[in-house]
Amino acid sequence: MEDTSPRFGCYGDEIARTPNIDALAEEGRRYSNAFTTAPVCAPSRSAAVTGCYQNSLGTHHMRTTHTNEDAPGLATPYDAVPPHYVRTVSEYFRQAGYYCTNNVKTDYQFGEPFTAWDEHHDEAGWWGREDDQPFFAAFNNTVTHESGMWPAEERAELIGEDVEDLPTNGSLTTDPEAVEVPPYLPDTEATRKAIARQYENIHASDAWIGDLLDRLEAEGLAANTIVVLWSDHGEGLPRAKRWPYDSGINVPLIVRWPDEIDGGDVSEELVSMVDLAPTLLDACGLDVPQHMEGQRFLGDDADEREYVYAARDRYDESYDMIRVVRGQRYKYVRNYYSGQPYRQWIPFRNNHPAMRDLLQRDAAGELQGAESWVGERRPAEELYDLQADPHETENLIDDSDHADARERLRGALDDWLNRIDDYATEDEAAMARRRHLGDGEPITATPTFVPNAPGNRERETTPDGADLESPATVSIHCSTQGASVGYTTETGADPDWQLYTGPISLVPGETTLRAKAVRYGFEESDEREATFTVSD
Repeated sequence: MEDTSPRFGCYGDEIARTPNIDALAEEGRRYSNAFTTAPVCAPSRSAAVTGCYQNSLGTHHMRTTHTNEDAPGLATPYDAVPPHYVRTVSEYFRQAGYYCTNNVKTDYQFGEPFTAWDEHHDEAGWWGREDDQPFFAAFNNTVTHESGMWPAEERAELIGEDVEDLPTNGSLTTDPEAVEVPPYLPDTEATRKAIARQYENIHASDAWIGDLLDRLEAEGLAANTIVVLWSDHGEGLPRAKRWPYDSGINVPLIVRWPDEIDGGDVSEELVSMVDLAPTLLDACGLDVPQHMEGQRFLGDDADEREYVYAARDRYDESYDMIRVVRGQRYKYVRNYYSGQPYRQWIPFRNNHPAMRDLLQRDAAGELQGAESWVGERRPAEELYDLQADPHETENLIDDSDHADARERLRGALDDWLNRIDDYATEDEAAMARRRHLGDGEPITATPTFVPNAPGNRERETTPDGADLESPATVSIHCSTQGASVGYTTETGADPDWQLYTGPISLVPGETTLRAKAVRYGFEESDEREATFTVSD
């Protein structure tokens, strides 16, 4: 799901209408303390899909297209270039023979590597696999996106959707007067209606989730399939999405794992969404790459977390840098741009009716107490006691009664930043130029076919193929460090690209192979084609 905080019935929300999600929780485990690594989608998604923090990959800004055309020295759009050994979790599953599909959003900031998925489109799902082939299938629902909190007519105009297709097209079935307004927002009609629309959108998403779960059951797959429900960050309210307070990074997480997790279980342990990739690989009995920075939260090798970490950097037009560490009780926030206002110029966010209302009331001097944050200037550090102050409105950084927690969390954040080698210490323009090996977009080298004779004796390599004795195999080589290679024997403009994992066995007769390669963040290579003739 997108932009969703835990407004589900199974999380104790009495207004929510989420029967399918609640039933999933009754059959699995609900996590109360699950957090994303960023309070906005693309950086968060890049961490979840790689098992590495976005600020250790160079994917920490939102997005790699700078929406301020006057940004000096920075040519956008660019694709971030992760370290050469980084892969999406789906590519590791493909290497192991899984059928991997994505329906449909990626938004990882290093491009959309064609090797990541067997299928990636709005009809993709496990149903395209071979009989009995294991699968890894991702489904993305955009109904709960921030813009779903806007009036339907405004969303249709700005996002380009048909009003009739929106869950909030008609009158609200959620009573705006019944919703709870957080203390950092003024209690107004605009804010209440926005929250009510979010309940409507979650209800629509619940039906969509129910349809997927029903199909899984009808096809006899539910009993041996791990189901994970999560969101890329918190809901789209001001001081939630884009802000690393709990309102922006605390998300629902429900895991159903038949015969391994007791139904109705509830966990209070800390979980980060950077943990998803290593956890799922391990749960399926696959090796977990040692470069992954997440840790397992399921199974015999699970490690209990002491802290979760989050970051905020440039979002759309405006630069920022905030780093956060959170334990079970305390949260520490480090503002690198201290002295600047909490409010920044982000025009897309300013379309939100609650944000417009907030800005108007700030200009009129009508905000009081915790509501006044939008006009205040940020301190260098913030410390919150989450047990006493779950909305994080009382900064305890100078309170001597909490000095031990302050020093402990300061040290924990420093240790994390040193461990991941935070890329945000470098200017974005310099980082983009350095990671791209110059000012242009790097291009992956065209792969080469390497015919192998019987006994694995190498034959002369030619782009035009070779005559081989039977049995015979062909290897594929790409000279770009860290490139992933795909190949196919199909003709046509849109073939199914298989992930190359080792020598390809050839059958007697003629076989035409096509291959291309991509390193994450680079442009795809040119395609190479060769025909091989194998004797009987």
